[in-house]
Amino acid sequence: MAFDASGGRRGRGRGRSRGRGTLSEINVTPMVDVMLVLLIIFMVSAPLLSVGVPVDLPKTDAAALNEQNEPLTLTIRKDGSLFVQDQPAQIADVAERVEALTGADRHRPIYVRADGAAVYGVVAQVMAKLSGQGFSSINLVTDTGDDAPAAMTPALRP
Repeated sequence: MAFDASGGRRGRGRGRSRGRGTLSEINVTPMVDVMLVLLIIFMVSAPLLSVGVPVDLPKTDAAALNEQNEPLTLTIRKDGSLFVQDQPAQIADVAERVEALTGADRHRPIYVRADGAAVYGVVAQVMAKLSGQGFSSINLVTDTGDDAPAAMTPALRP
């Protein structure tokens, strides 16, 4: 090969060999595949994490509310058993248990999930106990009547 006076090769880069350069691109296809699998797993498992105690909710025509943070729920089964979040509780200590979870925030929404066949007196006692302790945002959770997920509708606004 001929060299010019400056010691370099002649020509306009025709002498570059192919295949010797380093590949500077990152292959992101495996990362995208993993992210899509994780997205599908989270989409399938997320609805299973929101309900703790199974109950048959009554049907209504109300629209669903969008709640950003984790709701504070009280569940009343048809046999009258009461749960604060997913822990069993008694009617006498329900206000203290809710107060321990909410702290000084008396305006945090509380959602009462009562079975459609639950005794009305038990539901009324629980709601009266909470209202008497100063909680101002007590809501009843109902089903929307179609195959959509459970809706949260406001019940009491003292």
